[in-house]
Amino acid sequence: MLKSFKPDEYVNSVFEVDYEKLYAAGFRGLIFDIDNTLVYQDEDSTPEVEALFERLRLVGFKTVILSNNSEERVRRFAKKVSSPYLSGAHKPLKSGYERALSILGVGREQAVFLGDRLLTDILGARRCGIRCILVEYIKTDGEKPDMIRRLEGHLYKRKTE
Repeated sequence: MLKSFKPDEYVNSVFEVDYEKLYAAGFRGLIFDIDNTLVYQDEDSTPEVEALFERLRLVGFKTVILSNNSEERVRRFAKKVSSPYLSGAHKPLKSGYERALSILGVGREQAVFLGDRLLTDILGARRCGIRCILVEYIKTDGEKPDMIRRLEGHLYKRKTE
């Protein structure tokens, strides 16, 4: 069961991913969570994130935002990064991930999911057979992890032993 929570890779930030290497390996679609993956919870896009999405397009990637958040919040963010999106995705249910693959026009073997939550993001991608990268969640200085984050930390430690 713990395999369901095991990411293929772990990075401190979406800016650390070697996207060119992923593209060379045959990946063509990137599925991103927003909150605490690309920006802090409920924040708007940043110039750095917008530049990242532009770079990804230049590499040749298609992108889609997959979020459990509201239509208004996700639409506003996706517009800034010029990416299609799915809001209210009900992660970790498979349906959102499958719709994201359809939007990208790629098979699961050509997609990578990037998110900060083991219990939603990684579990859902794993259930769909999509390569997944766990991103260290973005937090404010001195922020204490909530109960779910502490549980995820325990799961992550156990699955890596």
